[in-house]
Parts: sequence; structure tokens; C-alpha cells
Amino acid sequence: MKIAVVGRGNVGGGLGDLWEQASHEVKKLGREGGDVSDAEVVVVAVPGGMIAEALKNVQGMEGKMVVDATNLVGADPPEGFSSNAEFVKSGTNGPTAKSFNTNFAALYGRIGEAPSTPCNLWCGDEEARQVVEQLNRDAGFEPVYAGPLENAALQENFLKLEFAINQGGLGRFFYRMAPPDQL
Repeated sequence: MKIAVVGRGNVGGGLGDLWEQASHEVKKLGREGGDVSDAEVVVVAVPGGMIAEALKNVQGMEGKMVVDATNLVGADPPEGFSSNAEFVKSGTNGPTAKSFNTNFAALYGRIGEAPSTPCNLWCGDEEARQVVEQLNRDAGFEPVYAGPLENAALQENFLKLEFAINQGGLGRFFYRMAPPDQL
């Protein structure tokens, strides 16, 4: 799969590395932007408050499938939107999902050490399901569907609970959500 990742930091760079290891063709874009016309999916992994600025320099996104991996730590979504994912969709008019925002990027290199597959939440358009779930599996996660794109704000807020657990003493962690017979 041809993946364009907007953002080269911990999340974008880390995911790009995982997908390259899974034999995907990954184009990593930084602040300078670039053209994503040849990508099958665009993953936006920039600081949440910088999303509008980051996407100004990206060409070729119209109609593209986009995965928003941003978080709103210390920021609000763009005016008129309840989430960054909904803002992204308004500019692309393509299938959109929210994913890769509820795991600690610093642990990406340790996914293989887990005795069971860690989970990763995603919500979004049904048209994005196959690609988003494949990208989750190829990064080493078990995807957990959290409903339609309208739930993106809830997923963005889930991070606040994760940070509280981290600061409460557990430290950085993976999580697993599964029926009892699969734990």
C-alpha cells in the first residue's frame, strides 16, 4: 500500500517505520509539505493544534482516504468542528478515520514484546474500515472499532484518561480490549 504520512515525529515517524517493515511504500512529509496524489491513504500525525497549518502545504488530498492520528493535548479542534478528524474530512471529502492516537508512540518498538496483541481504537467512515484495520494489524495492533466518525471527539478525549493512568503510576502502557474468552 502507498501511504503518505504527514508528520515525522514520534507518532508519524514511528508508524512510518512500522509500515515500512510490513513492506508498505511510505512517503514521510514534514513541515514543508508535499504532494500526496500518488498515495492510497494519508495519515496525519502532527501536533493537534497545528493540523490546519500542517495541511496548508499538502497537495493532492481531495477525495483521499485520510487517517487522523492527532491529539488535542493543550489545544482545541479548529473552530466549528468537534474533532480534528471532522476538520480533516471537511477539507478532503474522502473516507476519514481517527486512529493511532491512543497508544504511546514511545512504545512502538516494544509491540512485539507483548504476550498478547495490544489494541488500538479507531472510529470513522465505513469506507475506511478495511484500510484502517489493515494498517493497525501491520503496525502490530488489534483494531477496535469505536463507531462512526462522530465519535472522534470521544476518542480524542480518551487520551486524558490514559495520561491520568500513566501519571497515576502505571507508566506508559498498551491496552487490550476483548471479550472474556479472548483475554
